Amino acid sequence: MPSVALTIAGSDPSGGAGIQADLKTFHQMNVYGTAAITLITVQNTLGVERVDVLDPALIIAQVNAVLSDIPPAAVKTGALGNRAVVEAVATLADRLNVPLVVDPVMISKHGSPLLDDSAIEVVREVLMRRAFLIMPNLAEAETLSGVGVKTVDGMKKAAEALATLGARNVLVKGGHLDGAAVDVLLANGEIHEFPGDRVETKNTHGTGCTLSAAVTAGLARGFDLVEAVGVAKHYVTEAIRTAPGLGSGVGPVNHFA
Repeated sequence: MPSVALTIAGSDPSGGAGIQADLKTFHQMNVYGTAAITLITVQNTLGVERVDVLDPALIIAQVNAVLSDIPPAAVKTGALGNRAVVEAVATLADRLNVPLVVDPVMISKHGSPLLDDSAIEVVREVLMRRAFLIMPNLAEAETLSGVGVKTVDGMKKAAEALATLGARNVLVKGGHLDGAAVDVLLANGEIHEFPGDRVETKNTHGTGCTLSAAVTAGLARGFDLVEAVGVAKHYVTEAIRTAPGLGSGVGPVNHFA
């Protein structure tokens, strides 16, 4: 029987990010993917035109339908949209007995907000403390920790600050660093660095979703956290390197990598 993972995230009709990217990644990592949609976007590689957040009760009903019938071995969150949804998912997290990976998606690749300001405090004070792993990018790590994050050293300090605030494990994603794309993992109080080649391409739509989904898939398959992050980092680097060049804007990565 295959391992099962659940994603609780938004929908991207162009297929590069969100639920669509998560399910493609789960499949490629030999994990059966289930999904609960939190918000509907109207977007493509050129930008985001509209974001509609679903009713929290509907989101929780979707999750409960999965949990009661096809229980996952790991769960991830993506774009949650607003405070009410974050609070609902945090309450749900108390009932999970499997790893919860939180990707605190705040803005889209095109700069459109996917989490309102009032929800950020709830992510920091409530949801983050219920997660097995939180995976902010540089800007999200800076917002959540209050620590300036421009260098690898800054990433380490932000991870430590988030741990002080209650995060169990922290992966700060370095895709927006100057130079090499280094990710920094704080796991069980120990720092691990995951360097990666800087691939010069505009086709990076969905990289954060893909990385968090790959880590979640690894955890669902029973990998320890360091191994899951290492496998996911390699997968995403190759997915960027071999991006298919679809669309006229910021294109998707190659989920067949």
